[in-house]
Amino acid sequence: MRPSSSPPPPEAPLFRIMWGNAFLLSLIYLAVGLVVELALTRWQTPFLRNLSLSLDSLPARALELVGAMGPLRQAYLTDQIPKYGLRIIFGLTTMAVIFLLALVVGTFMGGLRVFLMRRAYRRAGGDRHP
Repeated sequence: MRPSSSPPPPEAPLFRIMWGNAFLLSLIYLAVGLVVELALTRWQTPFLRNLSLSLDSLPARALELVGAMGPLRQAYLTDQIPKYGLRIIFGLTTMAVIFLLALVVGTFMGGLRVFLMRRAYRRAGGDRHP
């Protein structure tokens, strides 16, 4: 049994880890997208076209949810936005989605961790607050 005077274990730098993972995932996603786009300029295979469409589906759906895909599509079709501009918008949208997902999942997991640690601390003879 742990004495009640000893402090709980130190907190992990969860927020820093969460942002680091989100940044790494974003970089990997953007690097894969860049490689696929460069490969498409040289080889027009069905596999590469399908892979490109799959990579574009995440940002396209996110932009659709916020109502920005329609105007973006119209601007692209009327040559107001070049293809590289569309790629930049999709890349930034993907990074935002990955960061938001990391924030939501990290917050949930951090809250669950704090809850379980407090519960274990109380069972070990720590605080007796209701």
